[in-house]
Amino acid sequence: MSSEAKMVDISQKETVLREAEAEGFIKLKNDTIKRIIENEIEKGNVITVAKTAGIMAAKKTSELLPLCHLIPLENVDIDIKIENSGIRVRSKVKAHYKTGVEMEALVATSISLLTIWDMVKKYEKDENGKYPYTMIDDIKVIDKIKEKD
Repeated sequence: MSSEAKMVDISQKETVLREAEAEGFIKLKNDTIKRIIENEIEKGNVITVAKTAGIMAAKKTSELLPLCHLIPLENVDIDIKIENSGIRVRSKVKAHYKTGVEMEALVATSISLLTIWDMVKKYEKDENGKYPYTMIDDIKVIDKIKEKD
């Protein structure tokens, strides 16, 4: 096995519909969740900004992960749900291409979650400036589809 990195050659693969869905969760303080619901976060609307960041990130996946192919995405949908102990982000990505879009879905989910953390960090810190409660967890691919037209 070579110790060099190389992109996988997909030139002989057929172009088909590819879909992938990923999700993750960020645990937040109850007070922070209340502030998000009441749109009282100083940096703005957390849900809107996190969705926008996730969409932008999906389109930049090949720039962030060096061996990923540049895929012409046809749709990125970010669903964000506030739950009792935090926020769940689910990203669904679609493209007609020669390789899957699961990395794009994972990147969209991850960046959406990081954006939420960035926007609420002021409210999540304890008296020592630490984050003992805040945690991003359970990022995973929950569905992957490869269909012929």
